Amino acid sequence: MSVGLQRLRDEPDVLRLGTAAKGDDPAIVDQAIEVDTRRRALLAEADDLRRQRNLISERIEQAVRGGADPRGPEVAAVRSEAAALGERIAALEDATEAVEAELEELMLRIPNPPDPDVPVGGEEANLLVRAWGEPLVHGTVAWQRRPHWEVAESLGILDLAAGAKVSGSGFVVWRGIGATLQRALIDLMLGIHVREHGLTEIWAPALVNAASARGTGQLPDKESQMYAVENDGLYLVPTAEVPVTNIHRDEVLASGDLPRRYVAYTPCFRREAGAAGKDTRGILRVHQFDKVEMVFFERPADSDAALEQLTGFAETVLRWLGLAYRVVILATREMGVTQAKTYDLEVWAPGVERWLEVSSCSNFRDYQARRMNVRWRPEPGAKPETLHTLNGSGVALARTVAALLETYQQEDGSLEVPEVLRPFLGVDRIAPPGS
Repeated sequence: MSVGLQRLRDEPDVLRLGTAAKGDDPAIVDQAIEVDTRRRALLAEADDLRRQRNLISERIEQAVRGGADPRGPEVAAVRSEAAALGERIAALEDATEAVEAELEELMLRIPNPPDPDVPVGGEEANLLVRAWGEPLVHGTVAWQRRPHWEVAESLGILDLAAGAKVSGSGFVVWRGIGATLQRALIDLMLGIHVREHGLTEIWAPALVNAASARGTGQLPDKESQMYAVENDGLYLVPTAEVPVTNIHRDEVLASGDLPRRYVAYTPCFRREAGAAGKDTRGILRVHQFDKVEMVFFERPADSDAALEQLTGFAETVLRWLGLAYRVVILATREMGVTQAKTYDLEVWAPGVERWLEVSSCSNFRDYQARRMNVRWRPEPGAKPETLHTLNGSGVALARTVAALLETYQQEDGSLEVPEVLRPFLGVDRIAPPGS
């Protein structure tokens, strides 16, 4: 259960306030409390009846030891009384099972309360933390910068029409050195996080089962956004967070095993790529994109510092690429159900003159860990405790590529290749075909 039954009983006001701050109806907390009360009453009644049945069993044994006929009417009447209690207990167990399922469903829908330092509100309440680089704007050069889709198509590296023909709107085809650019970015990012940051690389499945999707919070909250393979009960991953975080589901890690810090590349699939008519040009909102994801398992006392470090790791990628970016704390209604605190990294795309989110770095505290039943043992022999999970994009490619195309485009129509990518691409400039 995401927030834990003990917290539901001990801190209902915290959960109500947190739910309201995220824009959800706090009545769900009271519904869960009411169902938990019913559950406890059923459990108490069943336990009382079991005690009564045990006493009856003792009476039968005493009667038989005292000489009563085991098949006589006196013992038969007592056995009948025990049988009636057994039927009532079985009915209570069935009722308890149904109530527990109802409670589980409600608990999964109670949001993770935001941290106290998270600003309350919607997008307007997002808080700027820091910025890096100088955003290029129209007028800083004598020629007009073009949006990324025009740059890519003029270079012959992006084919939106082919993507639509093969799969439908929201899918793209990269050609030639454009495809090489995708691989180069993935390799660069994984190299930074493995060699510079010491993370362990994971190559994870792109399909997950329902338990995995439920463990990280995609189910039931984001089911409509996921591609389902219904015949097999599987889902295409919306992010590597899902398979990588579930690696340790139902495990107890020793204190010496923490922290566990992973990085993985996966293609990512999302059915809802944005509101109709919004950002439909280019690659800002697509159904399939590539992303490098970092996942941390941390001791609870270390998770605040880990979030800052995780965010810094994502920033490193953007600095290596020379992209101007800013870091913002998301306000309560901008976060998802599962996050306690989130930093968004936004790069500046000078062609469309917009900040584009390329990474969300979040601390989930014990919310996901409870759903997945992943715990840690502070010392040998100690009772297992729930640990904290974090994740962050390190980073997502589609919008990063858009920002690269718009930042490094040249007046003559060519694209300067960022120095850090030149060893991967083997060129320092991409020119339009025939130039």
